[in-house]
Amino acid sequence: MHLYVHVPFCARRCSYCDFAIAVRKNVPSARFVDGILREWSWWQDEPFARAPLDTLYFGGGTPSHLDATELARLVAGLRGRSEPGETTLETNPDDVTPERARAWVSAGIDRVSLGVQSFDPAVLAWMHRTHRAEQVVPAVQVLREAGIGSISVDLIYALPPALARDWSRDLDLALALAPEHLSLYGLTVEPHTALGRWVERRESKVADDDRYAGEFLLAHERLTAAGFEHYEVSNYGRAGHRARHNSAYWQRRPFLGLGPSAHSGMGTRRWWNIREFAPWQVAVEGAEPAGVMVAVEGEAFPASVDGWERLDAERIRLEDLYLGLRTVDGLAVDRLPAATLKGWIDAGWATERAGTVRLTVEGWLRLDALVAQVA
Repeated sequence: MHLYVHVPFCARRCSYCDFAIAVRKNVPSARFVDGILREWSWWQDEPFARAPLDTLYFGGGTPSHLDATELARLVAGLRGRSEPGETTLETNPDDVTPERARAWVSAGIDRVSLGVQSFDPAVLAWMHRTHRAEQVVPAVQVLREAGIGSISVDLIYALPPALARDWSRDLDLALALAPEHLSLYGLTVEPHTALGRWVERRESKVADDDRYAGEFLLAHERLTAAGFEHYEVSNYGRAGHRARHNSAYWQRRPFLGLGPSAHSGMGTRRWWNIREFAPWQVAVEGAEPAGVMVAVEGEAFPASVDGWERLDAERIRLEDLYLGLRTVDGLAVDRLPAATLKGWIDAGWATERAGTVRLTVEGWLRLDALVAQVA
């Protein structure tokens, strides 16, 4: 069983962010934790919710904004008697203090995903990030001293050329932190974000395909040379440090999401919670203590659920193709038409060995287009 908790609170919204967040100066930590534990209790009659937790992941938003004592209460309430193999907390560098880090470790956090994004002060300001570049190194040192043994660093590439961001320098500085894992995401422009409005008004111009590809390939070259395994399109890990929680998604294992906007998947079913924090909170606090199941499109779910769907055989086939091709584990050769596979191999986009197809780094650049060919 893999459990995800969406903690929506942020100090401000980043310029590119379209996630379900709640900007709060004062975070209602105790009330939020009560709500999550109540939502969790509603699932306890389901067999999957009684299975031991393999991974527990706190994402957001900024989960490190929660009061450390309340976070510890939340971890304990979710884990029960389970000892997850991986418990991850997303945090920003400016949230890391010795007191908080020690409290996180004491609560059971053993992996931290650090939202660095860039080491360039001008870029951080453009992104509306709350931390300063000079806070990153001390944050990593504090996490190490507290006993966090697995640190992942997040970076964003393919930024607008006008920012003159030095991607090579950012990679150097990230490697100097000696993290166990890195997640690198190409910037995307989403509607209803500050970046979306800037692009619409032509105040900002996104990176073209050549720049995107060049920075993607440079990261692959530099990080694999440094000993990292490029095990998924956006993720690199040292031996033994693949992200177990995210890997569960790519392998279509069962996962349950708690909190506003969280998604869940069990077999052929997918469902999602009420997106925004305030109505989610109303639903959770207003429902009966026992968690009266309410009808959502003809199916019974707890009051926090907003909608659901059942995947048909074709959707599952396409999902398996997409998820299989995005990792180095690949997929069985018989899942692809022989002529299509030969074309990919001849173009240098895929390899085939021992009955398994894997995309090359050049193939990963074309992942969406390649999957569309067999849709």
